[in-house]
Amino acid sequence: MTFTKGESVREGTDDEGDMTGGDGSGDGYVPSERRLARERHRRARARRATAIAALSTLVMAAVLYLVVVNAPGWSRTKETFFSAHYAREAFPKVLEGLWLNVRLLLICGTAVLVLGMLIAVARTLRGPVFFPLRVLAAAYTDFFRGLPLIINLMIVVLGVPALRLQGVTVDPVLLGGTALTLTYSAYVAEVFRAGIDSIHPSQRAAARSLGLTNRQALRYVVLPQAVRRQVPPLLNDLVSLQKDTGLVSIGGAVDAVRAADIIVGRSLNYTPYIVAGLVFVALTIPMTRFTDWVTARMDRRRAQGGTI
Repeated sequence: MTFTKGESVREGTDDEGDMTGGDGSGDGYVPSERRLARERHRRARARRATAIAALSTLVMAAVLYLVVVNAPGWSRTKETFFSAHYAREAFPKVLEGLWLNVRLLLICGTAVLVLGMLIAVARTLRGPVFFPLRVLAAAYTDFFRGLPLIINLMIVVLGVPALRLQGVTVDPVLLGGTALTLTYSAYVAEVFRAGIDSIHPSQRAAARSLGLTNRQALRYVVLPQAVRRQVPPLLNDLVSLQKDTGLVSIGGAVDAVRAADIIVGRSLNYTPYIVAGLVFVALTIPMTRFTDWVTARMDRRRAQGGTI
């Protein structure tokens, strides 16, 4: 049986449409029964795993609830730590104090990133002429990473006003922010330095072969890659800084923690502490989830060869 050229083309098109299920996609691909069965099995396993996880979570939550509410001192604990009356009283004052914590996070976070970058660059400078600068930067990071933050805050917030220096502030908010910046800059500097050291020397050599100076190679080639690699740990440090801003209350600054402490001192009920803690948790969770998302995204890009 013979066909004309137009007839054979039309028939081939009809056959291809049949192969693709008549959807007109034209790719000619039909999943095999074995692959369809594997996909059904994979979906069934995912549904089963989700159901088991949900059931186990509910069982554990129920067990914890029963253990807590059946404890001998639960009634007294509920009255002391979970009073609805004191929670309503403390919530607006805690939120008002939280604004101070947010401002400290924004200002101190910016200062920490800038100072940490400068210290990291100082530690990676080459040449004998920069040896004193490298020693000072290393001593700074070693000292403030080893010094507990609470002691650093006490020294700065309580010790600086005792010196009675002319022109030096005695504001506990500014002094507390300074202590936070000093401590966290040491941690962030090490994060930046690790990122700089992780860049292969060939990157700097290639930049130098193109005519860039050492400073230009550091600025345009090394630092952009180092910062991009260290975004997840930097975000983790900012999350920790957000929580530690509550420590400025030791100097008398009225933040969320201090606002709760004032109510506790008057009422002898600890519910305001629970309110302050939940407010900090609510503020931290979005930052934590954003950090996890950035980390997963960078891992996927690195696995696909999207980053150097």
